[in-house]
Amino acid sequence: MTAGPSGPGEPGAADRPGTLTLAGLPIGNRDDAPPRLLRALEDARIIAAEDTRRLRRFAARSGLRLGGEPGARVVSYYDANEPRRAEELLGDLRAGRDVLVVTDAGMPGVSDPGYRLVTACVEAGVPVTAVPGPTAVTTALVLSGLPTDRFCFEGFAPRKGQSGYYAEMAAERRTMVFFESPHRLAATLEAMSAAFGSDRRAAVCRELTKTYEEVRRAPLGELAQWARGEVRGEITVVVAGAAASAASREPADLAAAVDEREAAGLSRKDAVREVARELGVPKREVYDAAHR
Repeated sequence: MTAGPSGPGEPGAADRPGTLTLAGLPIGNRDDAPPRLLRALEDARIIAAEDTRRLRRFAARSGLRLGGEPGARVVSYYDANEPRRAEELLGDLRAGRDVLVVTDAGMPGVSDPGYRLVTACVEAGVPVTAVPGPTAVTTALVLSGLPTDRFCFEGFAPRKGQSGYYAEMAAERRTMVFFESPHRLAATLEAMSAAFGSDRRAAVCRELTKTYEEVRRAPLGELAQWARGEVRGEITVVVAGAAASAASREPADLAAAVDEREAAGLSRKDAVREVARELGVPKREVYDAAHR
């Protein structure tokens, strides 16, 4: 049986490639698993999983036997081994064997392994399909209470240089969605507050679809103070985009705003920082405008 949109099937003949199927697992509540995902897991012969133990636990709790009889070949596929494993899996696919890829939660390739293998398959002419499932990105977005008509997903911010990273995004008009780990959340919200302004609206979404789901909506300054306590679980942060007036400030307007604050007694450095924070404009942009 050839793998198609309904899920991976039996290994194919050597004269045609197998099909790569990316399958989205529930982000927390296993009852969110669609029937098509469960069938794909039971029909699969090769499964590449970000964490094989978590996958087996999910299967056991869902009453599944991975691959049915005699069972699937389950291999690990995570960040550290992705280059090597992607090459191995591509070999299976070229030999006509179908491959199912799953990660711990959500869709493979979205801040999780999968992109390398998809790219290799596209270049090699290997069919690629997907079993879509829940994702924390749009789940957090719709629960945030922030505009959903236009948004961008930024994944995990870089570990170094966060202040410059967020400063470059201060004028972004679209609602922004980020992933973050609990132990970095406080520092991240502090950096966002400094770059976007402490009054920029945001939401921290924690443990989505799980028993202790929590969505905390507040200005960034308040969220940064709250996060100084102990925060646990999977975290998604949603931040409102810059206001239209802030994002379209002309250099002359920025310079005038700096001049006003200097006339009121602020130093040039403090005036630039305050204007950047209030208008949601990168400090470098305000500094350049003031010095022209």
